[in-house]
Amino acid sequence: MTLQARLATLETSLKGSPYMASIHPSADVKSQSIGEGTSVWQFVVILAQARIGRNCNINAHCFIENDVVLGDRVTVKCGVYLWDGLRVADDVFIGPNATFTNDRLPRSKQYPDSFPQTVIERGASIGAAAVILPGLTIGAGAMVGAGAVVTRDVPARALVVGSPARIVRYLDE
Repeated sequence: MTLQARLATLETSLKGSPYMASIHPSADVKSQSIGEGTSVWQFVVILAQARIGRNCNINAHCFIENDVVLGDRVTVKCGVYLWDGLRVADDVFIGPNATFTNDRLPRSKQYPDSFPQTVIERGASIGAAAVILPGLTIGAGAMVGAGAVVTRDVPARALVVGSPARIVRYLDE
């Protein structure tokens, strides 16, 4: 199933799903599109249009903007901010303090008409404190090493490290 088809299925399934997520009382969750079995921890902010799949774990001190979609079984560790334009497929791991950007040329109080779409494909892992520039695709099963600065698309099953991130090898099945 393509990522686009999976996201459409997620959107449809969330509409009919009973709201059975576990949300910490200190979290500020405006979205009604939180999948069953998802845990949202302390001091998390999730804006109204964000869509979160089933059995996700959103750790403390995270922020999720409106135009963000997370698939099922996604782990978002502490201190991660997910900005407009991000699409995260099923079974993705996002390590603590990973940084996503959505504007290549940011200026104060100047906003683009739309933000580039960044796609993290199924089963990918983003290491702690990695930086992902906007409009990129991290391929299925790929791994981004801690502290890497990703400036280009990462192929499926590639392991990238460094600044700028470079492929060091491909991961075995």
